[in-house]
Amino acid sequence: MRINSDQLFRQLPKQLMPLYTITGDELLLALEAADAIRHQARQHGYTERDIFTADHRFDWSNIQRWQSQSSLFGERRILDLRIPTGKPGKEGGNAIEALCQNPSADTITLIMLPKIDKQTQTSKWFKALDHSSVMVTVDPIEHARLANWIQQRLDSQGQQIAPDSLQFLANKVEGNLLAAQQEIKKLALLYPSGMLSFEQVKNAVLNVARYDVFSLPEAMLTADTVRYTRILEGLQGEGTPPPLILSTLTEPIRTLLLIHQALAAGKPLAQAFKDSRVWHQQQKIMTAAVKRLPPRLLLQALLHAASIDRIIKGVAQGNIWDELLQFGLRLTTRQTSMH
Repeated sequence: MRINSDQLFRQLPKQLMPLYTITGDELLLALEAADAIRHQARQHGYTERDIFTADHRFDWSNIQRWQSQSSLFGERRILDLRIPTGKPGKEGGNAIEALCQNPSADTITLIMLPKIDKQTQTSKWFKALDHSSVMVTVDPIEHARLANWIQQRLDSQGQQIAPDSLQFLANKVEGNLLAAQQEIKKLALLYPSGMLSFEQVKNAVLNVARYDVFSLPEAMLTADTVRYTRILEGLQGEGTPPPLILSTLTEPIRTLLLIHQALAAGKPLAQAFKDSRVWHQQQKIMTAAVKRLPPRLLLQALLHAASIDRIIKGVAQGNIWDELLQFGLRLTTRQTSMH
């Protein structure tokens, strides 16, 4: 059974299951989900907890010995198994399959994994987890959902803020849920319940934005000029290398051109996505971008990228950051025609 963290919090008080898997790259949500499972387990008498971190040197026979000891003494315990690489290897895969096949009434097993790639999802051990465990996926909160996520957290501590204050807070913690949670808790410590003013929010919040270079193409593809400009300024302030920014921006442009070529050849969009390796979570954004950005504009962008590359290498004159800004503005200006 696959659920998200919100569904987990609603389900836990109703029924505690013997096996949970938490998978995904959003650290805050993963930690909160694991804490909630452990808390509920303790409420049901699972007081002992043992942690195993399975790195490349880990001896998987330790898990079998732990299980034997647990069943011998009949104690209610929590097995907290962490696999930071998401690659348990053959021996580890066998051990995980055994955990799935022989759950103990005296044990709550919690397995923590990073986001698992498509190939690994086809492995026997992952399929066993998918079938036997409650699998909690903890994906990053998309920018469009971030403000609503913050509002829900504020609501839970009895505080409300106006839409402009909410957007200000979302912008300041761009891409960093741990920082967002810290700022939300700070507001609870500083101010009483009720409506918070913009000045209160502004004075309390630090500039903790993590300007992620990989958020920049998303802003470009969704025609979010303000966000593109803000992230680019943040990257400049953090000293992010311009070659990394340029390569990150040009990759989706080349992909869009391949999709246009496939569509022109009569292929369906789903096949074009598959051929271009556009995964499911990217397809909504890329679908809109294909409709908005014609091949002519994409080719002009690649020519512009080549000129920026010459500036970076010192063989042409120009301001790199101004050019990167103009590059994004060219593609965030909404196009109304496919031709």
